[in-house]
Amino acid sequence: MNKKIVVTGVILIVIAIILGAFGAHGLRELVSVEKLATFEVGVRYEMYAGIILLIFGLNADKFSFSLKWISNLILVGIILFSGSIYLLSVQELTSMNLKFLGPITPVGGSLMIAGCTVLIVQLLRKPS
Repeated sequence: MNKKIVVTGVILIVIAIILGAFGAHGLRELVSVEKLATFEVGVRYEMYAGIILLIFGLNADKFSFSLKWISNLILVGIILFSGSIYLLSVQELTSMNLKFLGPITPVGGSLMIAGCTVLIVQLLRKPS
């Protein structure tokens, strides 16, 4: 087991639960239906990332390679992906123009894809 990856995964899951509840109960009357749906995409992907990291961390000793790069790519990716989605979804509640965050979302998604790609390459390179 890799305690750091497990704890990181659980933290992401807890934040996703909190933000999911906030979106469902706190934002419903404050933002448009489209913005709320976008916010929920961020929550969903954060939950996925948390579960992935939890699984990786609990099974770290079963891998013949380090999960450090993989977990870091997924973590930074989800922070950029979901974080930018959260901020863009609620920008109409602030007087700030956050449109500059738009390009950050696909960068975060690309980092998560890169983490999964590194996992695939490592699995194919290492004997089981």
